[in-house]
Amino acid sequence: MADEKRITELANEVLDSARNRLLVNLRYLDTALTFPGRAVYDGTVSSDGSNFLYDPVFVLKTYTQSKEQLTRTYLHTVLHCVFHHPFTGRTIDRKLWDLSCDIAAESVINELGLTCTGTDKSSRQEYITRQLRRKTGFLTAEKIYSCLRSAYAGPAPGGNRGKQPEISDETIAEWQSLFLADDHSVWYREDAAGNDVSHESKTYSVMELPDDEVISDWKEIAEHVQMEIELYARVRGRESSSMIQNLRSVNREKYDYSEFLKRFAASHEDMKVSDDEFDYIYYTYGLSMYGRMPLIEPLEYRDSSKIHDFVIAVDTSGSVAGDKVQTFILKTYNILKERDSFASGVNIHIIQCDSEIQSDTVITSTEDMDRYLSEMEIRGLGGTDFRPVFRYVDDLISQGHFSDLRGLIYFTDGLGIYPDKMPEYRTAFIFVDDGYSIPEVPAWAMKIVLRTEDIQE
Repeated sequence: MADEKRITELANEVLDSARNRLLVNLRYLDTALTFPGRAVYDGTVSSDGSNFLYDPVFVLKTYTQSKEQLTRTYLHTVLHCVFHHPFTGRTIDRKLWDLSCDIAAESVINELGLTCTGTDKSSRQEYITRQLRRKTGFLTAEKIYSCLRSAYAGPAPGGNRGKQPEISDETIAEWQSLFLADDHSVWYREDAAGNDVSHESKTYSVMELPDDEVISDWKEIAEHVQMEIELYARVRGRESSSMIQNLRSVNREKYDYSEFLKRFAASHEDMKVSDDEFDYIYYTYGLSMYGRMPLIEPLEYRDSSKIHDFVIAVDTSGSVAGDKVQTFILKTYNILKERDSFASGVNIHIIQCDSEIQSDTVITSTEDMDRYLSEMEIRGLGGTDFRPVFRYVDDLISQGHFSDLRGLIYFTDGLGIYPDKMPEYRTAFIFVDDGYSIPEVPAWAMKIVLRTEDIQE
């Protein structure tokens, strides 16, 4: 018992030493690096978000072999929490998600280039991350995971089964051994029936999330770290691109585009029987007792979120990829169609614009939309100026083309000239997170940032 206590004390000392080495170099991580530790004899290190969990024997053995590796492992585990890797809250493939998180953390550590975290694995890791970066841009866990799912032919949902895989099981195993630093099993849980769902070939829900307070704490930490890094970059003129892009991704509010579009749609009153408010028992009882005299008349009006007057503007400048424009319009259409949002007399204008109006297609039915999608041609590819769309829509309103325009959504990369004046209708600028900084929008407009997978079918 005394030996165990002494081993734990020594492990705490070397962990404190590792933490101090990191604090000297990464002062902006001060709040992240000081969360409490707890000794658990399980042969590794990990974190459940509340504590840094460590096996004292493992810590001392790692330190004896390489104090740089121990410092690196400590930072690796902390970065998982800063980037919210344990709190993803989605049904995922564990093998690919674990690997994606490890690659993202190790990529940031390599880019920081600290002497105290340098190991002989770095150069081999960087060869792989360069390959991934060509496909994904900045390396966040979400981007890497999406890339691996599309390229891996294994048990990942949505994998390319039946196709020649770009990434084999052997490659996945090789990358796991190269990027692995800590244990992720505490991120996951058993299913409701008590079955073990941690097998790598299964998909399952992420860990039973810790208290909202724990997640909120890490959210505040991530925001603090981002603020400190951006301040440091302004003063010193440099920043870790991978670190800041991971933080921007974490701190950026995530939106459910389907739910957003439903809320953004104009409310309209349909002439339909409201089954929620109408009781057929009394109605039919009156008919049976008094002939044609029902006791209660049916309520014929029901409020529903159906699109009537609406504008979808798309940025067709050279900086916006045409395939993303087409995917966005198709996704928007499918959401509206699934939710039965096409009302009688629908009046949707799809406006293409770069620095000037290129086209305006009026949609009055699902047939019109189907025709537009099948014949759609992206026009423009010049510079970006948002003002022509707003002037054009204002003219349409004054000419009576809209009876009750309630909203305009503008799909763009944001690199253009915004109007100075607030329009009379609600406006939302829709961005797709491509790993780069998202420009600010005017105070009167909504800013919605989606992931690439949010607009894919």
